[in-house]
Amino acid sequence: MPISSTELEKLLVQREGERLEFKAAQAQFNADELTRYCVAMANAGGGHVLLGVDDRGKVVGSSAFQNLSRLREDQSNRLHLNIEADEVIHAEGRVVVVTIPSRPIGLPIQYQGAYWMRREQQLVAMPPERLRQIFDEAQPDHSARICPGVSVGDLHGDAVEMFRALWQRTSGNEALRNLSRQQLMSDAELIDQDGGVTYAALILMGEPHAVSRHLAQAETVFEYRSSTATIPHEQRLEFKQGFLLYFDQLWQTINLRNPTHQFTDGLLRRDIPCIDETVAREAILNAIAHRDYRLGGSIFIRQFPKHLEIVSPGGFPPGVTIENILWRQMPRNRRLAEAFAKCGLVERAGQGANRMFERCIAEGKAPPDFADSDDYQVSVRLDGEVRDESFLRFLEAAGQQTGSSFSTEHFLLLDLIHREQPLPGHLKPSLRLLIDSGLVEVVGRGRGTRHLLSRRYYRFAGKPGGYTQRRGLDRAASQALLLSHIQGAGRRGCPMAELQEVLPGLSRDQIRGLLLGLREQGRIRVEGRTRSARWVIVGS
Repeated sequence: MPISSTELEKLLVQREGERLEFKAAQAQFNADELTRYCVAMANAGGGHVLLGVDDRGKVVGSSAFQNLSRLREDQSNRLHLNIEADEVIHAEGRVVVVTIPSRPIGLPIQYQGAYWMRREQQLVAMPPERLRQIFDEAQPDHSARICPGVSVGDLHGDAVEMFRALWQRTSGNEALRNLSRQQLMSDAELIDQDGGVTYAALILMGEPHAVSRHLAQAETVFEYRSSTATIPHEQRLEFKQGFLLYFDQLWQTINLRNPTHQFTDGLLRRDIPCIDETVAREAILNAIAHRDYRLGGSIFIRQFPKHLEIVSPGGFPPGVTIENILWRQMPRNRRLAEAFAKCGLVERAGQGANRMFERCIAEGKAPPDFADSDDYQVSVRLDGEVRDESFLRFLEAAGQQTGSSFSTEHFLLLDLIHREQPLPGHLKPSLRLLIDSGLVEVVGRGRGTRHLLSRRYYRFAGKPGGYTQRRGLDRAASQALLLSHIQGAGRRGCPMAELQEVLPGLSRDQIRGLLLGLREQGRIRVEGRTRSARWVIVGS
């Protein structure tokens, strides 16, 4: 389907990244350079190159590649992928939108001897570790393989019966009650027709001696530390047996040192546990379901007085990143994830990140933090501190008064607006419900548009004056700060990067909106174009 004007507008409000590139290309554009960008985007999962758009997302028009049929054919032949190219006539000029599909699973794309990828603003050759990850995608599901030397007798009877009870409760299938253990495991695809036991069965139900002998890395280590500065742990438990045998014990151990946050809500006093059970269980289940069992090393769960850290070996599954973890489903151990789903422990093949984010934000806590993850481990930090009781009350009242069912996108937007952070382009379409519900208000127009929580939140916070200040006065105050800084710079003027340091809480587009307002007032002017542009005081 050709790219429509509406779809183009959605792309223009997004930021450049691995899957979106803006190029002014007003006169022409090098075909080889375009191919390299197409390769990099295919390797990142697909994306778009927009010709006729500068790096600020402003349409400048392009006359490059007038013959789009030839462009499609040329690029498709170079990459052996179906490259699309569409022409969109914008009010500011012609835009060529090149659409690149994702590379095949397990097969990186190369051009001119390099597997290209984007790193910040440049195209670079992929490092060997990243290539290894892509080639590993084609590997079969390790959890579905038969573990040599293991029989049904190596599975713990209590764990098998627990699996039966959970599956029966989840499915409502009473016939499971009367199946032999052999047939039960066969129906769950945890053993094959010859009685061979899969790694998934061993991970879920293995006797301690069988796990130690055949899959020693399937170990979960719990540690409690009273301080982040404390090197030695104060408690350490090692679980090397079927997961179903220790899952509840693990949570009970965490809950023994789980303080509560107390606050009053009207005449009632409420307690919110530091570590929410639903969030902790989801994080642990994801670590078990998605770790790389081909690697040595254990899963570590470290509890501190106000937060919990869970670290599992292996990076994210192929195609999953910190940025798309809520939207991309790619279970590394599908057979194991399917067994969890049969038990009712997880939904959607082990994807519980959305529930973790929603619950944390709804309790006024920081969202789960995956920042310490890398190519060799997935690390998630669950902060237990309630940052703002007023925001918590605001969310509860919003749900009761509007009767609306908020999605993960809505929770993320409310949290970002509350923290005065920039809003990603892919979340902006979900703003409409929040605005129509009276929870979010829009201030300003065009590129200077801002969003803030409604007056209701500031009433909960006991700061009604803060609403007036945020809505009306901070634009003038922000402009005054910019004007003062530009005036101090004198004739040299100030580039946009410098002005972003003056107002770090605002996005580039918000600052540009403030600057345009000052220009309309005749107080400043801009000299130069694109990245060399500088803002100076009129008359200097």
